Amino acid sequence: MAQGIWATGYDLPNGSRERVLAWTHETYCPWLRVQPGYIWSAHYCYTGGGPQMEQVKATAVGHTQDAIGTGNQYLLLVGGLSAHTFFKPSIQDMALPAGFDAMLAERVGTRTAVFTVEAAVNGPEPREFGPDTGPGPAIQMGSFRMRTPEEEFDLGRWYAQYRLPFMAQLAGCIATRKLSGVAGWAKHSVLYEFTSLAARLKHFEEPHEALALDRTRWESQVIAGTVHAPGSPFIGERIWPPVE
Repeated sequence: MAQGIWATGYDLPNGSRERVLAWTHETYCPWLRVQPGYIWSAHYCYTGGGPQMEQVKATAVGHTQDAIGTGNQYLLLVGGLSAHTFFKPSIQDMALPAGFDAMLAERVGTRTAVFTVEAAVNGPEPREFGPDTGPGPAIQMGSFRMRTPEEEFDLGRWYAQYRLPFMAQLAGCIATRKLSGVAGWAKHSVLYEFTSLAARLKHFEEPHEALALDRTRWESQVIAGTVHAPGSPFIGERIWPPVE
């Protein structure tokens, strides 16, 4: 499993969307996969969750007012041997082939971050693809900070004692990774992989994620301490590599 993850969220204007997506899938993502120390790349399109998640995002989750990128239509994930893979050379100093800069400049609201894997569990669903393919067909990825130092300890306890053991047994879950921020706005992130959006909705959101709305629950108390990036958590399906 990749120990470093480079995540970039962004939007695309309607007029250039088809052209930029074609270039991203035919040229950019395959190019990323062959860079030294890079293990996989995967591209996701935002779909949003069900009504419970929309209510959680509107009422239970705080979102930052900091001046950071607000793009949330697409999420490009790249896995590396470690977080330091993305600094040898730095992703900000990479020598790009001709024309890459112009295509990347078409993206708007770009927000990028590098994370290291703090802890991970496999779910009960088998991973039916190679190790270089990247995360599963459907994901949920939250990117956030905590409001106070004290709440950092509650967050660590909650993931270690409850959320990760729970995900290891959840139907429809392929894997879950708790991530720590190395560079970028977010200090924390969590990447959930599911076999499908339908499985995520049935087994995760409807019976479980909605517990964040119950103020007597541990979930609600921990989530109340979070400040998320714009649009977080991202919920979407993989558009490259294609889901077969």
